[in-house]
Amino acid sequence: MTSTLNDRYRDYRVRRWLAQEQRTATMLLSWRTPPRRRILVIAVTFALTVMAVAGVLSALDLRTAATVATLVAVVVFLPGWTVLRIVSGSVDSAPEQALDETRLVERDRARSTGLAITQSLTMAPLAYLIFAGTFAPDADAYRTAYAGGLMMLATILAGGCAPAMIMAWKRPSTPA
Repeated sequence: MTSTLNDRYRDYRVRRWLAQEQRTATMLLSWRTPPRRRILVIAVTFALTVMAVAGVLSALDLRTAATVATLVAVVVFLPGWTVLRIVSGSVDSAPEQALDETRLVERDRARSTGLAITQSLTMAPLAYLIFAGTFAPDADAYRTAYAGGLMMLATILAGGCAPAMIMAWKRPSTPA
């Protein structure tokens, strides 16, 4: 029986994910409790909300406030998201061969919810970009594009982070 390129890649992904899981299994053990994971989910949600607000502030030409809000969002998001991924075991991105049936169903539900979140939240910045271009063609193109891009980035990140956030929130405890 010969293996296809797809089979070899799938095996490689499983090996890579298991190696990463083994590397991070003993990291941040005190943060693997449900209350602490929920704190991280709230921090990431806060950062993404602040990023979207920074886009709105930019659209309103409040540059200093938008810059400060963006910096706060990045400073909270990057470590919060990194720690959340470590303590939740990155199950949201695990290959299906590495998960048991229960975790696979949880992961797929969370991914489906993440897609729905992405599709629904992205409509607001998309509408802003369309209507700003249609009804205010003389507006500052740079500001309009930057504001819309920042709002769009926040919504796409929210949808992309949602599966891990949902799973981290719902899991009763992560085995050490």
